[in-house]
Amino acid sequence: MQTALVDSGYATHAQQTVALVERLLAGRALDRLVNTHLHSDHCGGNAALRARFAQVEVSIPPGEADAVRAWDQSRLSYQPTGQQCPRFAFDVVLVPGSEIALGDALWQVHAAPGHDPHAVMLFEPPSRVLIAGDALWERGFGVVFPEMWGEPSFAEVAATLDLIERLSPLAVIPGHGRVFDDVTAALVTARERLDAFVRSPQKHARHAVKVLMKFKLLEQQRMPLADFYDWLDGAAYLEQVRQTHAPEAALRPWVDDMLQDLVRAGAMRLEHGVLHDAG
Repeated sequence: MQTALVDSGYATHAQQTVALVERLLAGRALDRLVNTHLHSDHCGGNAALRARFAQVEVSIPPGEADAVRAWDQSRLSYQPTGQQCPRFAFDVVLVPGSEIALGDALWQVHAAPGHDPHAVMLFEPPSRVLIAGDALWERGFGVVFPEMWGEPSFAEVAATLDLIERLSPLAVIPGHGRVFDDVTAALVTARERLDAFVRSPQKHARHAVKVLMKFKLLEQQRMPLADFYDWLDGAAYLEQVRQTHAPEAALRPWVDDMLQDLVRAGAMRLEHGVLHDAG
């Protein structure tokens, strides 16, 4: 039976990912690595896994294949978000409408635009298991990145949720969080969240910026406030979001307001000029 892994985590955890895969494979090789999309927290371990398992076949969605070949970190979002992703290569593109063998089963490849315009999901009809990436979590879905800079994409999120409902999975393996089987409840929650964002794109924009800020602190664990502001000044996406959704506000006060929201919510701590991740 072929061995396979879907998504590889973030770069700072790459060696842990390799160690976990080695332990589970117990001496076998990793045959296939599949990425549902190419955000840094889903493919940051690709390079380390290829270094460890030289023959592993890497499969990615087709939409950003050219950007990967050229390693265009702007198109791939790593540079404008100030995130890390070691360069990796790929072998196969996951064409929606096709099938891919994972383990001893054939999985359907479905386009899942919204969170990322190029994302895919994987569905195995006999078991009715869906690998959803960030298209559906138990309590929501991933930030709708194109909306951050004014590219309408909420309709794509809705269409992807409708597709999931039509597939009628018995279990969903999300990109973040535990595996869940109450898919009906998850879809209700996701649609309620989507409706709130459609009514107030500014609410989604603030949520998106908070997610990026929290992600950076998860990566660093602690950052002097001056270093945090240096990252902020170099993260072009944040300025794009401000220009699109809060053009009347200056970037620093706008972000400081959201930073205080995160501190009040207990998502991070600010002590003596140093930000600490609070789990």
